Amino acid sequence: MNTPNQNIKPITTKINSNGNIEIGGCDLAELANKYGTPLYIYDEQTIRSITKSYKDAFKNYPMVNMMFAAKAFMTKSICKIMRQEGFGLDLCSGGEIYTAKAAGFDMTKALFNGNNKSYDDILLAIKCDIGTISVDNFFELALLNNVAKSENKSIRILLRITPGIECHTHEYIQTGHLDSKFGFDLTQIDEAIELIKDEYKNLNLIGLHAHIGSQIFETKVYNDEIDVIFKEIKRIKEKHGIILKEVNLGGGLGIKYTEKDNPISIYDFADVITNAIDTYSKQYEIEKPVIFIEPGRSIVGTAGVTIYTAGSSKQVPHGRKYFAVDGGMSDNARPSLYQAEYTVEIANKANDTTQEEVTIAGKHCESGDILAKDIKLPIIEEGDIICFYTTGAYGYSMSSNYNRVLKPAAVLVNNGKSDIIINRQSYEQLCESDVIPERLN
Repeated sequence: MNTPNQNIKPITTKINSNGNIEIGGCDLAELANKYGTPLYIYDEQTIRSITKSYKDAFKNYPMVNMMFAAKAFMTKSICKIMRQEGFGLDLCSGGEIYTAKAAGFDMTKALFNGNNKSYDDILLAIKCDIGTISVDNFFELALLNNVAKSENKSIRILLRITPGIECHTHEYIQTGHLDSKFGFDLTQIDEAIELIKDEYKNLNLIGLHAHIGSQIFETKVYNDEIDVIFKEIKRIKEKHGIILKEVNLGGGLGIKYTEKDNPISIYDFADVITNAIDTYSKQYEIEKPVIFIEPGRSIVGTAGVTIYTAGSSKQVPHGRKYFAVDGGMSDNARPSLYQAEYTVEIANKANDTTQEEVTIAGKHCESGDILAKDIKLPIIEEGDIICFYTTGAYGYSMSSNYNRVLKPAAVLVNNGKSDIIINRQSYEQLCESDVIPERLN
């Protein structure tokens, strides 16, 4: 069964009677005129459709809990949608914790994850009554226990492990292989458990956590991950007499950015996981645990697009034709960081069949600020609205003020209605944290 992560465009995308691209019943050219550009646009129906697909795909394994990986796109409005759809949150910073709490999220359904949590981060998590903390290393075990002891709290923890599995994705987004900054090596687990048993009395070990990477198209890696984790659960039970009842498998399911991408469906993803749980729980003679899944990119990636206004152009003699837009690497770092590719259309020329090869450049003072290289588009003119699909994940999350460029606004669209969910940054806000020492005046 096809699921939205296998589409390039939001499920409500169509060409309207004006010949313009429409998403969520809203004309993109009209949104550009109303809110300005660059502009992040999120289709609410696509987000909710994907969350429902995840829950439906795992309906035959009732002990599965869905946790939205908030690093993909974290706002108070998204927290509201996730809570309405019955999702928990996977959080990885104090800022994400604060945002979730400010949105009124039930923090007992949140997990705090990360490889270098600070004292302040941990204290905030505990004071917000976060449900579980995934512990990444020995330093954090000691720090977490000290903070929990000072707050007179017992904290549910998972030990994050590196299962030694590499997926075929960009090396920057592989996290489960042995040479990784994340998690305990399997050879360190016994020492960690002994510390928890003997010294860290404010920590309650309830399970293991592993995450093998992001933008994954394979299925076997999830089978292998469960094999490693369940084997370790059996070994821990036999050696330490501890029965671990919860397992966080991470997320990482890929999405379709261009026609070259071929991600698996959410239903195929669920089948691999549930079948592996059946197989390895029997093989290792352990009780089936409560499972947590952490989709992020596959929840919001396809649901989001970014629109820009075309500006200057340049034809290199005997070379490329460049068109610059009013955004770039400050609102979408992925092309510069990962050499990411996107599907691009002109929102106000959806029916135009003319074609020319162009390169879309950003406005920043960097030669590497290229959003799309050597793509075919209709003839671009100044003022055209350029739409980049599948930018819903890691666009805003990775945005910056490089060159002191303002961060864009974001809107949520549904049934012809558009609502601001992130205000466009102002110059006043850009400078509000700047301080001039008295001696400079």
